[in-house]
Amino acid sequence: MALTRIDHVSENEKMQECIDNCFEAAQACEWCADECAGEGEEMAECLRLCRDVADLTTMHARFMARDSNYSAELAEACAGACEECAEECERHDDEHCQVCADALRDCAETCRDMASA
Repeated sequence: MALTRIDHVSENEKMQECIDNCFEAAQACEWCADECAGEGEEMAECLRLCRDVADLTTMHARFMARDSNYSAELAEACAGACEECAEECERHDDEHCQVCADALRDCAETCRDMASA
C-alpha cells in the first residue's frame, strides 16, 4: 500500500494504485526471473525482460513518491516494458509466468493512466 503520509500521493488515488501496482509487478518479475533462471535457454528472454521491468517499475514508483518531473515519461516507458514482458510471460505455461503476466497487465494499465495524467 502506497504511503499515504506523502501529500501528493495521498491526494491522488490513481498514483497510489500505480505505486502499489509497480511494486507488485516488481515482486512478480523478480520471482519469475528467479524461476526462469533454472529453466534453460528457452526462458532467457523472459528472464531478461522480467529483470528490466523489475528495475523500471521500482524506479517509477520512487519517481512518483518524490513527485519527479520525469515521472510521466518514465510511466510511458514502464507501461511499454510491462506490456512486452507480459506478452513474453503469457507464452509460457509456468505458474510464475502467468502470475507475473497478470501483475504486469495491471501495472501497464495504471502506468498508462499516469503517463496521460
